[in-house]
Amino acid sequence: MPAKTRKSGVKLRLDTMTPQDYEKLSKPYVPSRPVFKNCIRAFLSGGLICVIGQGIQEAFMAIFDMTSREASSPTVAVLILISVILTSFGVYDKLAQWSGAGTAVPVTGFANSMCSAALEHRAEGLVLGVGGNMFKLAGSVIVFGVVAAFVIGVVYAIMGWGGSHL
Repeated sequence: MPAKTRKSGVKLRLDTMTPQDYEKLSKPYVPSRPVFKNCIRAFLSGGLICVIGQGIQEAFMAIFDMTSREASSPTVAVLILISVILTSFGVYDKLAQWSGAGTAVPVTGFANSMCSAALEHRAEGLVLGVGGNMFKLAGSVIVFGVVAAFVIGVVYAIMGWGGSHL
């Protein structure tokens, strides 16, 4: 099917156009990406999440007289809870849109992906909707983590690292 271009009025055959021809034709219309600005936003937002997490951990250590190791698990739980609450109100998605990868990398991004999928499919029911779809995005992350931990554990066992566990 012939199509006219805006600039020259030349007719093109779209069914015979190669991907390289299409890329050359569409390149002037593709907006440029502000890579440096996106990197700064990701750095600032990811850093802010980490600073908030450090503040929560310091609070657990000061208020409940915990060690750094004891305070780390409740800190992660509180960060996940904050992420889920912000996702439920639609705030986290707006923050993620502005900051990009800065909110996707920490544990809060993982909680956001799980909560978003659960909210999106809640009308389909708890088992087939929420339970069936919640792990679509996060499932690959969980599987990779388990497989990587297994492989590293096998390597440690073969190499004799890690000491005695008896």
